[in-house]
Amino acid sequence: MPDTADPTVEAAVTEAFHQEWGRVVATLIGGTGDWDLAEECAQDAFVQALQRWSRDGVPSRPGAWLTTVARNRAVDRLRRRAVEATKLERAALLEQTALTGPMGTAEDDAGEMGIPDERLRLIFTCCHPALPMEARIALTLRSLAGLSTAEIARAFLVPEATMAKRLVRAKHKIRDAGIPFRIPPAHLLPPRLGGVLAVLYLLFNEGYSASSGSDLLRVDLTAEAIRLTRVLARLMPEEAEVTGLLALMLLTGARRGARLDPQGELVTLEEQDRSLWNQDEIAEGRRILGAAVDRRPAGPYQLQAAIAECHSAATDAAQTDWVAIADLYAQLAERLPSPVVELNRAVALAMADGIDVGLARVNELEASGALDGYYLLPATRADLMRRLGRLVEAAASYRAALDLAPTDVERRYLRRRLAEVERGTSTEKDVPGAT
Repeated sequence: MPDTADPTVEAAVTEAFHQEWGRVVATLIGGTGDWDLAEECAQDAFVQALQRWSRDGVPSRPGAWLTTVARNRAVDRLRRRAVEATKLERAALLEQTALTGPMGTAEDDAGEMGIPDERLRLIFTCCHPALPMEARIALTLRSLAGLSTAEIARAFLVPEATMAKRLVRAKHKIRDAGIPFRIPPAHLLPPRLGGVLAVLYLLFNEGYSASSGSDLLRVDLTAEAIRLTRVLARLMPEEAEVTGLLALMLLTGARRGARLDPQGELVTLEEQDRSLWNQDEIAEGRRILGAAVDRRPAGPYQLQAAIAECHSAATDAAQTDWVAIADLYAQLAERLPSPVVELNRAVALAMADGIDVGLARVNELEASGALDGYYLLPATRADLMRRLGRLVEAAASYRAALDLAPTDVERRYLRRRLAEVERGTSTEKDVPGAT
């Protein structure tokens, strides 16, 4: 954005991006079938918004304004390059698209499968089984949430160039295979469910703990993930992992009001004021989890929700049932082998069985190289060293974590901890990996 932009307009455009990007892109993909064109025209619309809203004022319906501008831009682009009758027909159809709707209506979706939102149609299209699982997730995060290639790469712990290639291949696969932008029939939903749930989970995580930037929280993304998961739960009420994921989001998201102090600084789980947790969301999450747990065996999302429920049940940090949490992480590691799961399991073991036990697990992970570049590995090691009074080693690990931390909020937290251990005034609090 230009330096001369009106801060009020800049804030309005940023908010509109968070709220409307997925809808605008889904509308254009539905109308054109061209993913790159949809993203490019959506980006153009936001650039125009910054310029024209400064002159004309912020419109009363920013989403409708952006959709109209993006759609008109797409019509112009299609007409300029159209050499086939089908492209001309697409341009004409797109020009007739309703102001805020995609090709087709919410009623059309409801008639197909009861899905009332074009953004879910986008998710299911991205999650076609012809695409590799990671490509499904990455493409949806790019198209639906507007995450940058760099942000998605960090979420997958891969280089940005690698992720860029995956996104290009996924778009080409959709184009070349003629994958339709529509809701699949009921018998084809299960093969896509895993990818859809993974997308929603990563969307929520990006909102709850941003992968980059100045802000730790993006409430718009967590709210969007919860809203779409609710719709999916209504669509597939017998799928325990769908309700398990919804419970996980509610139980975890309930803490968001306590994760930052009034100055915007990070507050770890152990130090959070639990009176600030949203008790209505906790109660709903527990109720949903109770219904999901009745359907055995428990899947990965149900197990993670059960871990979140253990935290929510503790009136203060000292009452946390770390033995139960460590057991749940052991079950999760069996069903979902992952170095990140193992890191969290190490934290739980440190709290349940002793710091040395957890530290040994962290050292094994560090030696494996599986979490190279993941800042919570050295941050966790630093905190365990601090608890043991090994302050020189703690300081070295805090410095390593500081070099890798993705957000300003997390970097400020690590600097405070580093300063503490350098002064030799550490306290017995805060394992970053358990936030």
